[in-house]
Amino acid sequence: MKTDPESFIRANTGVLSPPHVPEIRLHLASEAHDLWLKTEEELEAIGLPPPFWAFAWAGGQGLSRYVLDHPEVVRGRSVVDFASGSGLVAIAAMLAGAAEVLAVDIDPWAETAVRLNAELNGVPVGFLGEDIIGRERAADVYLAGDVFYDKGFADRLRPWFDALERADAAVIVGDPGRAYCPRQRLTALATYEVPVTRALEDSEVKRTTVWRFGAGVGD
Repeated sequence: MKTDPESFIRANTGVLSPPHVPEIRLHLASEAHDLWLKTEEELEAIGLPPPFWAFAWAGGQGLSRYVLDHPEVVRGRSVVDFASGSGLVAIAAMLAGAAEVLAVDIDPWAETAVRLNAELNGVPVGFLGEDIIGRERAADVYLAGDVFYDKGFADRLRPWFDALERADAAVIVGDPGRAYCPRQRLTALATYEVPVTRALEDSEVKRTTVWRFGAGVGD
């Protein structure tokens, strides 16, 4: 890394609460244009991958809201927050009473973001910076916010989520209407209208559904 992640995050974010999850505070980019819309050359110059961790995406906000409102989903259970980003969903799971939460993200900057955000909210969250797609079940609950945005990625996730569900893990995803979400394989649990920034999305509110993967539905 060319830039120290903690110093950069503290200097380029503010401590804010996502609009749909006001109970949680995160280090977030207060002006999306300034950070997200940098060119690839500018990001490369400071050694920064696209900063997904700097924003509270609609899928994660909806999923976090569901977990906080339905703590029985995670209470006393081991949880993996897959593609964690800022750690929003992981933090929500801990606040809802999970026994332990592991935030997983292959972006090395996410490790620092998750640590700083967990500290802000006074909860312990573990971190794993590895690609775990395809691995056997290692937790009771898998949470994934907004992961069906890319066809290739979605094609990798579907068989893995299927396998986890068959191994009796609960796989719960938050999706704001992405094109590659396999809705025919999911059971809807809740739907929210989540405020977002137009700089990142195509609207100011994203209709976000929380789904249970499998749960007895057919392919």
